[in-house]
Amino acid sequence: MEGGHVITIDALGTGTIERLLERAEQFAHSDRDEFRHVLRGNVMAPLFYEPSTRTRCSFEIAARRLGMDVIYFDADVSSVTKGESLWDTLQTLEAMGVNVAVLRHPRNDVYATLPGKLEMRLVNAGNGTLAHPTQALVDWLTMRQTFGTLYGLTVAIVGDVRHSRVARSNIAGLVRLGANPIVSGPDVFRDAEVECVAPYVPFEEALRDADVVMMLRIQRERLEENLAWEMDDYLHQYGLTEKRLELLKSRAIVMHPGPVNRGIELDEAVIEHDRSRIRQQVANGVYVRMAVLEYVLGRGMDREAHDQAGEVLPLR
Repeated sequence: MEGGHVITIDALGTGTIERLLERAEQFAHSDRDEFRHVLRGNVMAPLFYEPSTRTRCSFEIAARRLGMDVIYFDADVSSVTKGESLWDTLQTLEAMGVNVAVLRHPRNDVYATLPGKLEMRLVNAGNGTLAHPTQALVDWLTMRQTFGTLYGLTVAIVGDVRHSRVARSNIAGLVRLGANPIVSGPDVFRDAEVECVAPYVPFEEALRDADVVMMLRIQRERLEENLAWEMDDYLHQYGLTEKRLELLKSRAIVMHPGPVNRGIELDEAVIEHDRSRIRQQVANGVYVRMAVLEYVLGRGMDREAHDQAGEVLPLR
């Protein structure tokens, strides 16, 4: 895959990441109809082979606010059910004039297995447990809006790290942006590769150290039977309760990429607490994805997919 796509955080230069965040911030403070001319005449196809609410809807809203047409695609009622390959689906849509395909797929290797090149741009909306680059951008914008910078922040990522593409994309970029990611959670959800970059810290110690506490959803759909976890006990041992909020620094915030398992990762009261930035993350999803769509189509900022990307971490 060559420049113009957004597949991993590693492939985006640090300067490009900064400009995407700045552009998203501009969108956040602009009238929603101000940019409806920017991508008029372009077509986006949301190709979601896994369920989604926040990511899919925010991409569709983002595209429409930029003036794009959005086509309806449902894998369950498409030629996918007849055996059509992803590559053939992409080529078919490209032949029809689709400019951007936003793809969510259960396979980690989905992009590596595409046999050729496309003129149509691809944006990764989450693949397997490997990468979710636009969610990482959303999270960083939310942190910047609170602290003004990511540099020097300690970001504690807590929960099902093993199965989390959000954790991997966040950690890959947080290190490059000068933050200090740490991870915590049950042993069953630990990941040795992740911990080469983001050290493991016991849960309550992580809460005390953190400027940002990012709780992760327990991904029951990805758990093997031998990794089953007693959900009723999770909140007691590793959930963020109102009592545990007292351990946090006075300026610390709480985040969650969603969807939240209420009463498992987070107490109901924590979701609605002043420290929570969960709804702000959802709102920022539209602005970040506007910036990404503009970027892949070469509008509003230069494409620099590999400018000074720095060390390529063993994470995506």
